[in-house]
Amino acid sequence: MNNLTASTFPPAFIEIGNGTAKRKIAVRARTGSAPGLFWLGGFNSDMQGTKALALDAWAAEHGRACVRFDYSGHGESGGAFIEGTIGRWLEESVAVFEQFCAGPQVVIGSSMGGWMALLLAREIASRERSRASLAGLILIAPAPDFTEQLMWNSFSPAIQDEIRTKGVWLRPSQYGEPYPITYALIEEGRNHLLLGSAIEVGCPVRILQGAQDPDVPWQHAFALAHRLPSDDVVLTMIQDGDHRLSRPQDIARIIAAVAEVGQSEEAL
Repeated sequence: MNNLTASTFPPAFIEIGNGTAKRKIAVRARTGSAPGLFWLGGFNSDMQGTKALALDAWAAEHGRACVRFDYSGHGESGGAFIEGTIGRWLEESVAVFEQFCAGPQVVIGSSMGGWMALLLAREIASRERSRASLAGLILIAPAPDFTEQLMWNSFSPAIQDEIRTKGVWLRPSQYGEPYPITYALIEEGRNHLLLGSAIEVGCPVRILQGAQDPDVPWQHAFALAHRLPSDDVVLTMIQDGDHRLSRPQDIARIIAAVAEVGQSEEAL
């Protein structure tokens, strides 16, 4: 397989979960040197987005390992989006990380993927043994606790009542069709809230945040930075940046952060 065109080839699939909760997860894993790259996408996004493909191409060019996957209900993976919860998607993230990654990894999380990256770091730290370790976190418009702080708390009483009584509300989206917000997503998300206390990740953290982001306000990134250890945490505010941060200049900043963290790991 040509490394540069691996994204056009069918993904591998792994099964996660048991019984009726079993789902097939699509994974694209590029072999290469460490530190590898591990991509965690956003809510209602997939591994074929602009940032994920740019990181995969950079990894190919530099001979670095790179792993991307789709959460259940997203992209090429099985399962229904409406059945998704933070805990379910975290289970998938940990399983893919454990099965496909070895050695130090730079974990790049976009939006919800930023929350996933922080939860993954906590999960890996709690394990006595793991084939893979964390070289650093690159968080792009990170949205920890978004189900509570950026969704539920911002919904009107009428919307909250509809979610409680009907179990779901179709939220309009500027990126495409309306998508379902379920009461299960909100309720289960409360099991994974992070911003109420210190967040120990045990590795360097780089946060990139657009000041013009309509979905994740820049104040949210500041609140997160405040909860992280003060050593080796850098928050970069992109004055004219939006939520996606997918412009060429944004991609260049992301790749520079990945390269910087990877170099520091190689020097150890």
